[in-house]
Amino acid sequence: MSAIDNIDFEFLHNEAEKLIVTELGRQLDSYTRPICLCNECVVDMAAMALNNVKPLYRVSLLGSLYTATAMEESDYASSVREAVFNAIEKIRKHPSHDTVKQ
Repeated sequence: MSAIDNIDFEFLHNEAEKLIVTELGRQLDSYTRPICLCNECVVDMAAMALNNVKPLYRVSLLGSLYTATAMEESDYASSVREAVFNAIEKIRKHPSHDTVKQ
C-alpha cells in the first residue's frame, strides 16, 4: 500500500488553468484574423499557454482568493496575456489539422 493511496487530491487545483482559459476567451472574442476555433485547436492554445506560465496551485478557498489578488496586482497577469497571445498565434499558423475549421 502506497503512502498516498488514501489521500484525497480533489482539492488540489492549478488556478493558472482558470486564468488562462478566461484570458483565452477574451482574446479569441476580439481576434480579427481567420482562425480555427475547433475544440482541438482551442485546447491546444490553452495547453501551450499553460506550459509557458508559472503554475499557481492551491488547496483551499483562501488560496483561490490569494491567486485572484496576485493576478490583479502583479506581472503574472502580463505573463498570462503574453502566453495566451503567443499560443493563439502559434496554433493559428500551425493547427493540428490541414484545413481551417470555423
